[in-house]
Amino acid sequence: MDKERASYGEALGTTYSIKYYSEEIIPLDKALDSIFERVNQSMSTYRENSDISRLNRGDSLVEVDTLFQEVFRISQQVWEESNGYFDPTVGDLVNQYGFGPEVAPKKIDSVTIDSLMKFVGFQKLKLKGDKVIKEHPQVYLDFNAIAKGYTIDLIGAYLDAMKVEDYLIELGGELLAKGVNREKGTFWTVGIDDPQQREGERELAAAVELRDRAMATSGNYRKFRRNPETGAMYVHTVNPLTGFARQSDLLSVTVLAENCALADAYATAFMAMGYDLSNLVLPKLDNVDAYLIYATHDGKLGEFITPGFEEVMKEL
Repeated sequence: MDKERASYGEALGTTYSIKYYSEEIIPLDKALDSIFERVNQSMSTYRENSDISRLNRGDSLVEVDTLFQEVFRISQQVWEESNGYFDPTVGDLVNQYGFGPEVAPKKIDSVTIDSLMKFVGFQKLKLKGDKVIKEHPQVYLDFNAIAKGYTIDLIGAYLDAMKVEDYLIELGGELLAKGVNREKGTFWTVGIDDPQQREGERELAAAVELRDRAMATSGNYRKFRRNPETGAMYVHTVNPLTGFARQSDLLSVTVLAENCALADAYATAFMAMGYDLSNLVLPKLDNVDAYLIYATHDGKLGEFITPGFEEVMKEL
């Protein structure tokens, strides 16, 4: 008889938790160590000798592995379908504004932005076999907005291979579910944070049943500002097409997709697009649903929920 089992730990700069049902004890912890190591060696910008770090230093001899190749192709798909708003080459630009790990903004003017924009644009990269061809050596590639979701998919693939039928994987707040929570006899139910919650508290805006799907949330929960004259809320996001930061009314987006890499990438893309553009793109995407929380002109919160997302929402 299958037993409830769990694994918890830290990886990729965050925490993870996995709950699953299995009759046999499977070597999950060993598999996780292997998956995390492979992802870090392939795509971690924090590891100096990783493939992506070597590429970013201009090493043209790097042979990227199959993980890197798959993330590259998924990134290209979302880049195309989001009309360029998901762009893994935008890292230097984000840092310039102080929105990235380097929180102190640097000099920002049109000359500086123009100089950085020469190296921004996913179209300036090509994947040929196991080689990444750059239009300019200075193009900086960063998969942080998709690698976490992709890692969850790798864990899910391992559990599938071990014939595990019911599981919930969480890594840094992103999720992948299969089957049911046998303890409750229902689909796995997860919460979505309220963007107005106070520091140190956790309040939920909604609850969702994950029916063999992945979920990722992107948002500036505690980084939104108010216009002192109108009271309207907004966040600052960088437009990868122009290089300039703008005020965005989209405070939070939660995406459901068939895998977590796609959910992760689309959540990032929608945040960059803002509310109006997201509404134009969403109907064109297959098997992607979203729950948008945005700021109205009178300083209140509005919600937009796709029909597929509304179907799986639960009362709090």
